[in-house]
Amino acid sequence: MKTTFTTSDVAATERSQHWHDAIARAYFPLELKFRQAESFDGELALWQLGDVSLSRLTSEALLYRRQKQHLSAERSEQFLVTVPARSDVFFSQCGQDVRCSPGGFLLERSHEPYEFSHTEAADLWVLKVDAKALGGRIRAPDRFCSMVFDAGNGAGGMFVDMLHLIPGRFGAMTAEVRSTVGQQLIDLLVLSLKGDERTLTSASSTVREAHLTRIETFVRRNLHNPELDMEGIARACGISTRYLHELFRDTNQTLGQWIRDQRLAACEATLRDPANRQTVAEIAYRWGFGDQAQFSRAFKTHFGLSPKEFREQIRRARPTPLPEHA
Repeated sequence: MKTTFTTSDVAATERSQHWHDAIARAYFPLELKFRQAESFDGELALWQLGDVSLSRLTSEALLYRRQKQHLSAERSEQFLVTVPARSDVFFSQCGQDVRCSPGGFLLERSHEPYEFSHTEAADLWVLKVDAKALGGRIRAPDRFCSMVFDAGNGAGGMFVDMLHLIPGRFGAMTAEVRSTVGQQLIDLLVLSLKGDERTLTSASSTVREAHLTRIETFVRRNLHNPELDMEGIARACGISTRYLHELFRDTNQTLGQWIRDQRLAACEATLRDPANRQTVAEIAYRWGFGDQAQFSRAFKTHFGLSPKEFREQIRRARPTPLPEHA
């Protein structure tokens, strides 16, 4: 569905509150500081793409603050990917200050206070992604916040081109296509992040990150193997198990937890696939779970629904095909 918020038909005295409400509904609660609240003009169009939302926001100069008091009521963590199309934006989070011009994009994390502003009228594309969806494809996505990425070349250019195409095609998309497009946007985003050479040094040394990248690649290629363990991974990657443990010690997850999350993400993507006819048990075994009951419990804890409930929900969301006429 598409939703539009605008101040054009709102009384001057109510415009600031109207924009506060629109921003909270589209993203999450923020504190706003207007240059002139009563004469402020803004419009926000929102397109829902399955679990991902895309918005285009045009407005006069504004400052947004995510404060500590905003975080207490939030349950799931979100990332905003902001692509400025008209003027520079300024962003500050976790002690890092950046300026992003048209031709770039940046990530904002909902679970940390931040400040975002533009001193001129702005035209912004914003993708809202659940942290679990992004984390299932790339390790520790929060390390990419406060970095400006290239929106004009490679996967980053494809990502931004796709954002611009969606509004014109949205009306002709089925619910299934919209959900698939949302997942493809995440895939392109991840490719653009991984393709930036700074990702190898964003956490610490190049050597450490190179080892982690090698480990991640090996694990993803071998998720189907229920015998995947620390010793085998360390041996395949040419490091000791002790060093492997040390590499993951600072990632906020153990290796076992990360492997489980990768398997759950793979199972979730398979359950979404309308062409897949495997049973829940077959999907669990396909992605390395040795026990269906254990898989079902882990899936429900992670996604809030059992695998069967999740698949049924996806099926119900798909439109019923129209009957063919002779």
